[in-house]
Amino acid sequence: MSLQDEIEKRRTFAIISHPDAGKTTLTEKFLLYGGAIQTAGAVKSNKIRKGATSDFMDIERQRGISVSTSVMTFHYAGKSINLLDTPGHRDFAEDTYRTLTAVDSVVLVIDCVKGVEAQTERLMEVCRMRNTPVIVFINKMDLEGRDAYDLLDELEEKLRIKVRPLSWPIGIGATFKGVYDLYDRDLKLFESVKTKVEGASLHFDDLTDPGLDAHIGEDSAATLRHDVELIDGVYDAFSMEDYRAARIAPVFFGSAFNNFGVKEVLDAFVRIAPPPGPRPSDSGPVDPANARFTGFVFKIHANLDPNHRDRIAFLRVCSGRFQRNTYYHHVRLNKQVRFANPTNFLAAAKTLVEEAYPGDVIGLFDTGNFKIGDTLTDGANLNFGGIPSFSPELFRELVNKDPMRSKQLDKGIRQLTDEGVAQLFMGSIGSKKIVGCVGELQFEVIAYRLEHEYGAKCEFQRIQAYKACWLTSDNEAALDAFCRIKLQQIVLDKDGNRVFMAPSAYILELEQRENPAIQFHTTSEFKTAVPQA
Repeated sequence: MSLQDEIEKRRTFAIISHPDAGKTTLTEKFLLYGGAIQTAGAVKSNKIRKGATSDFMDIERQRGISVSTSVMTFHYAGKSINLLDTPGHRDFAEDTYRTLTAVDSVVLVIDCVKGVEAQTERLMEVCRMRNTPVIVFINKMDLEGRDAYDLLDELEEKLRIKVRPLSWPIGIGATFKGVYDLYDRDLKLFESVKTKVEGASLHFDDLTDPGLDAHIGEDSAATLRHDVELIDGVYDAFSMEDYRAARIAPVFFGSAFNNFGVKEVLDAFVRIAPPPGPRPSDSGPVDPANARFTGFVFKIHANLDPNHRDRIAFLRVCSGRFQRNTYYHHVRLNKQVRFANPTNFLAAAKTLVEEAYPGDVIGLFDTGNFKIGDTLTDGANLNFGGIPSFSPELFRELVNKDPMRSKQLDKGIRQLTDEGVAQLFMGSIGSKKIVGCVGELQFEVIAYRLEHEYGAKCEFQRIQAYKACWLTSDNEAALDAFCRIKLQQIVLDKDGNRVFMAPSAYILELEQRENPAIQFHTTSEFKTAVPQA
């Protein structure tokens, strides 16, 4: 099979949502249809009754939330699908933002009871920034939720994107009878089948067919006919070109928990979602059909298998063909690297990969060579851009509660912060360690993982810190003098860069005003960014 044929087979997408919208449940139903699993886990009341396949970390199973992006590969309808299930919780949004740089499209899950929520808006901003095509799945239609028209209006108003329903609900909550597939003109009748696969559908090209009344009742049939006529009159006809250009978002309705309306989304996805496209780099767009291999690391996960203490770098293949046991050029380190055991995933389960093509996401066993954003090539010196920078909002001092486990704590915090959901700063004097995060829950997750994966107990103590500012200056003497005077507030990041830990907004503004020769950067990404396509 040619490189172009392999590219056309690939579909790489992320599922994103606000917490508890049903994202992980939808993920597992997709895997069920793809034959990757036989029984999906059931997520209800924020507790996982059966372990969800994509939530493989202990803390995820205990709390019923996703705190890390899971990567899953499966096959459906002749396509090779790379699915990335992302954290919904705001405290782990940074992982989701980075994941969106590695996909070609997105499925956005909306809770019909709650509608569009704040985290949904933030996620959609990232999609708009990158012109990522979006399919919307309005979930939980078997519950008493919002009116379908109101939800569509809210999507257009809050997410600032045109929508076009491709399926339509018949009732809601107690009166929910099913959905009508506007794309294929099929009627799907609702039954609370949970983990079973949907049965056959009923085809109705003409909704005036009296058979419709027999199946859903006269009143429901009359309402459906009126709704479909109104939809066709109000909303623009669906255009694949507009969808792929992120100008319109097709909308589907269903219930992921009951496995209803899910197959319609998956069937439409494999037909309309874009294959891998060009990626921006500092040497210009990289075409996936280019025979020369390129790829970038968008995620690092320590201890994917706690029994083996492995560290995995997740690489998105952008062009050419990746082959096992082949030497590739690590651009940042300017050295050749080779991988004997590259893998693809079904959450924590791994299988060996002999070769991979544009759109594929593979795991590379890493001994500490990779950082998020690193580029691999077959020799070219280029870097991919667009990895969102991380700016901590909360700072805590890491305190060791067991001095006999100091080495384990040091190794653990370094490996966990390599994953990118937190930043580690070292005191310029002494051995003080400061961890910066965007949310309180991250500190809890880090402490849990340090104890259960590294055997190191710790606690986090509050410190007076407003913002971490990376320091640069053309006047090295002025920078050295500032760091000497402010020694107590100077820390080093993991790369040894000097960082000023500003105690307050007022002090930061004062220091900027009194030290015009020094630049105070609020993220570590203070070099020139790669332009976006």
